[in-house]
Amino acid sequence: MSQPFVPVAPDAAHVAIDIERALAEDLGQGDATAELLPIDAHAHATLTCRDSAVIAGTAWFDACFRRLDPAVQIDWQTRDGQRVDAGTVICRLSGHARSLVSAERSALNFLQLLSATATVTADYVAAVAGTGVRILDTRKTVPGLRLAQKYAVRCGGGHNHRIGLYDAILVKENHIIAAGSIAAAVQSARQLHPNLLLEVEVENLDELAQAIDAGVDRVMLDNFSLLQMTEAVQFTGGRVPLEGSGNVDLHTIGEFARTGVDFISVGALTKHVRAIDLSLRLQLS
Repeated sequence: MSQPFVPVAPDAAHVAIDIERALAEDLGQGDATAELLPIDAHAHATLTCRDSAVIAGTAWFDACFRRLDPAVQIDWQTRDGQRVDAGTVICRLSGHARSLVSAERSALNFLQLLSATATVTADYVAAVAGTGVRILDTRKTVPGLRLAQKYAVRCGGGHNHRIGLYDAILVKENHIIAAGSIAAAVQSARQLHPNLLLEVEVENLDELAQAIDAGVDRVMLDNFSLLQMTEAVQFTGGRVPLEGSGNVDLHTIGEFARTGVDFISVGALTKHVRAIDLSLRLQLS
């Protein structure tokens, strides 16, 4: 196992909200199948990761089980941000048998999705190693799980773009059309929210020049070709940080990173993920 990247811990209140919603939709009025188990039975369980993966989401996993059995014992063999090999036992549990089977699906849903996000992110981070480029996520997240997925991106070594529409301003084509120009849109944004990061999305070098002249904090190069991105970096000359976006996958991101942009945002980190294969096996004590 590689040395883990240690992200900032997730917010416990948000974790609690997520797991309450998940357990409510899964359990409804109760777990009819769990009633097959003896009411006072105790059990042990082993969690195995069947894929090579970067683990993320242990707090959500734990919270699901502890919500139904506060006395459950959970012994992690890994931590968020750590890569494990296929076949690795990553966790052992001990607790009330009915609670273990009732919480299992929700707990695994969180862990397999967030680990998938972390794993994809780690692959993109590895693809730009040595270039100095920072990999950013986007708002293309599973509805209701944005903070969870953005946490998973950090577990994979990536960085968060804005969390929502409130903590940074990204001026896009429709905003520019409504304002009349890039300069007018930037001026209005500065007046309304002077303390927020202000980024403008541009589609060509002329718009890039306008954004730089307007004094933005960052420029997003939207769907620029490799040649266009290289020209944009040369034209900018370090006057403002540049973010590449669009036409990016694991096969192309290395070339884009070597153009000299500062950031590359990748929607695939959170929307093109395949759940990590996990197996939880129970044994009555």
